[in-house]
Amino acid sequence: MPVPIYDAHHAPGGTLKRLPLLKAAVAFISTVFLCLCGLLYLQLEQSWRHDLAQAEVNSTNLTRAIAQQAEDTFMEADLVLMSLSDWIQALGGVSQQQSRLQKIFARRVQALAQLSGVFLYDKQGQWVVSSFNDSPHGKDVADRDYFRFHQQNASLQAHISPAIRSRANGEWIIPISRRINDEDGNFQGVLMAGIKLAYFDQFFKSFNIDEQGSMFLALSDGTLIARRPFEERQIGASLSRGEIFSKYLPEATAGNAMITSVVDGVTRLYGYRQLQAYPLVVAAANSRDSILKGWYASAYQSTAIVALVLLGVGLFGWVFVHQVRNSERIEADLREAQEALEVIATHDSLTGLANRRLFERSLEIEFSRGARQSTPLSLIMADIDYFKRYNDTYGHVAGDHCLTEVAQALKGCCQRKADLAVRYGGEEFAVLLPDTDIHGALAMAEQIRQSVMARNITHSGSPVGCVTVSLGCYSFVPAGRDSIEVFIERADAALYQAKANGRNRVATLSGETAEDLLQRSDR
Repeated sequence: MPVPIYDAHHAPGGTLKRLPLLKAAVAFISTVFLCLCGLLYLQLEQSWRHDLAQAEVNSTNLTRAIAQQAEDTFMEADLVLMSLSDWIQALGGVSQQQSRLQKIFARRVQALAQLSGVFLYDKQGQWVVSSFNDSPHGKDVADRDYFRFHQQNASLQAHISPAIRSRANGEWIIPISRRINDEDGNFQGVLMAGIKLAYFDQFFKSFNIDEQGSMFLALSDGTLIARRPFEERQIGASLSRGEIFSKYLPEATAGNAMITSVVDGVTRLYGYRQLQAYPLVVAAANSRDSILKGWYASAYQSTAIVALVLLGVGLFGWVFVHQVRNSERIEADLREAQEALEVIATHDSLTGLANRRLFERSLEIEFSRGARQSTPLSLIMADIDYFKRYNDTYGHVAGDHCLTEVAQALKGCCQRKADLAVRYGGEEFAVLLPDTDIHGALAMAEQIRQSVMARNITHSGSPVGCVTVSLGCYSFVPAGRDSIEVFIERADAALYQAKANGRNRVATLSGETAEDLLQRSDR
């Protein structure tokens, strides 16, 4: 049984499995990559959420301020209409009070910056009194939406209509109007105040939003009244299909939402609010790009830094892995060289059998094992008959070939891993058989003898005409205090007896041949 000169399992720390350094390095570098990427993602995701949350707070505050201002604007105009309406109905008629009413209307318009004018129309839509000095003769408002609304609805509440161009001065205005009834409650006319659209344009400009930001004032049905940025063609457009009116307002009267505008296609964070006193909706929005502008800059910077770190780790990892691979190749080469040296140190270079050094170490191991387990240990010593004559007759080259052939015969008969075939010296061989008694040893020896003869190696100097071997067997159970030298000597003595009794035979130390012992064991 071959025993290596160096055994990793018997080296310091060899009881532990050796760490696969290359796999560990790759796993570590991959873990570093994943951790850095994960930390970057978490940091960017948290920053993203923080910026959006802050933007939602700002949007809510901005929308609340706009809603309050819009409500105050319309309420001031509505209060003017309420006081004028009560005064007109108290007069019962205005034919003798036109001059006085015109002055009152004019003072009310001067008092409120948002008012473009105040107008009183009769039940046919004809102008009666206005805040202007010159009356718009020949221009009625019977076709206006607000006039038809009051004409068809008995409600005395204020009505806000989509923005229109005033026929008095051509200015864009937002009509807020009230119905005027006679003493019997019949429709008598309409009192209307026009709120300047330009007023809301200036009002919207007073708030700080980005270039792609947006503000709007709309009726609750989605009709656009005022917008920043102002585009005349969009006034009166319907926003009812937009998400604010179709999705969010039905669920809550105020809130925030990231929406792509149906007007210009820009994605914005909208804050929206429906006014409590009037059927109006205000909204203010900053574009998503402007909200996340700082985040994008930070993300690019953080990503660049992490990318540089990952590049450094990757380069270091590549160099390290390359060095590990080189070390593994060198180690593999050293291991191969060590194995080759081990074979050279423990095996015969000509026959490939174990040499005496390995044989002696194996004997020590098997003596100890046999003593622990109380199992027999056998040794066969073999010698080529008339080998000197063979060398003299055929030469040393043929003699080496003969030795190799005999060695192959021995090796071929050793079927167990524990069996060890040895070139003991010159033309002498040995076979160590652990856990084998004398009968097993004799059977093995006989098998070897016949195997050598079967090779039919011509030997004119032998009585048989071919190369033969003589074999001596010895077997005992080690007790722990036995001598290896004595063990070898007794097997060698058995070999001497086989040679003394005529060669080409197997013998034990008593001088009995294998055939004699086998016949006796059969009886």
